[in-house]
Amino acid sequence: MSEGAEANPSAVTVAPAVTPVATPTADGGKILIPDPPVVAGTSFILEDFNSGKVLAEKEADTRVAPASLTKVMTVYVIFNELSKGHLKLDEMVTISDNAWKTQGSRMFVDVNKQVSVEDLLQGVIIQSGNDASVALAEHVAGDEATFANLMNQHAARLGMKDTHFTNSMGLPSPDHYSTARDLAKLTRAVISEFPQYYRWDSQKEFTYNKITQPNRNLLLWRDPSVDGVKTGHTEEAGYCMIASAKRNDMRLISVVMGTKSPIARANESQSLLNYGFRFYETHRLYTAKQTLSEPKIWKGDIDKLPVGFIEDFYVTVPIRHFNDLKAEITVDPKIMAPITEGTVMGKVVFTLGGAPYFEKPLVALKTVNTGSIFQRLYDQILMMVMRHG
Repeated sequence: MSEGAEANPSAVTVAPAVTPVATPTADGGKILIPDPPVVAGTSFILEDFNSGKVLAEKEADTRVAPASLTKVMTVYVIFNELSKGHLKLDEMVTISDNAWKTQGSRMFVDVNKQVSVEDLLQGVIIQSGNDASVALAEHVAGDEATFANLMNQHAARLGMKDTHFTNSMGLPSPDHYSTARDLAKLTRAVISEFPQYYRWDSQKEFTYNKITQPNRNLLLWRDPSVDGVKTGHTEEAGYCMIASAKRNDMRLISVVMGTKSPIARANESQSLLNYGFRFYETHRLYTAKQTLSEPKIWKGDIDKLPVGFIEDFYVTVPIRHFNDLKAEITVDPKIMAPITEGTVMGKVVFTLGGAPYFEKPLVALKTVNTGSIFQRLYDQILMMVMRHG
């Protein structure tokens, strides 16, 4: 499937790496996709989890109050601490007076009692407990302000350019904001990096202190493909929701901000998810570190440089049009050693039905060191011969 590009390549066409499942449409192949549904909210985004392709959006970069959607970042920070061994699920957390007095949605923890990190996480994820959020924040960082700083560091690392947190719960503050696009980025990170903990997002209820509370994500009861993520509400933010659903091998993430009611946020989220699954499909085109081309590399300790993608590469296209997707690889015409793995060496340009669709950088799949003096001298002579004739 890979195409070798020699010393002076221009472009090499490579077919998609999977067999197309689409069939020609009755209209002769013309791509017809209806406009996305009208969403009664201040902003929204719908994107594919694997490819990152945005299927619908409105005001997705507008800063808004995230309400309890903030807690997705709170648990992301805790998951990171768990993965690094800085926390354990059975570690006990002493509930401070400050955490106990927290207003809003609550897990109903008791002051000065000890609660496990695992129970507090479920209290945050399933019950949206503000008290549980504060307890975890204080346990990890000493106080909530320091924990918010940690949240902001993770937000910056994830590329959440229009996000800033001042607390772990989502209580209103002029400097506490995010966007639909940033929250979708965060959700992708939670699901991809911590699947072992993401399972709690699909849990419909949790009982603590003899009090059973349901998950406020109504779609968990309506749609078996939905397995998360979080709801939120304040007077300023309105009713908000991040939802994720997986049907067959395709996962979508929707973020809806500023609707009028709990029913409205569920309905609008369901409408977006149904639209995405109905009119698009996602395929894995190339596997991680699959060699797509092997251009000549000069003055190196090897002659050919394998290029491709570091991670699995997915593409989302209008349904039944996968066979209209074409890929053209372009690599640099003269590559000189040394080259470090991950260095951009060219690009893959994709067209759909003959029209530009998107492009992706092509990178070196291994590090190539400078060759011996004899290899360098030989290549220098060969380059001179090729240049002159």
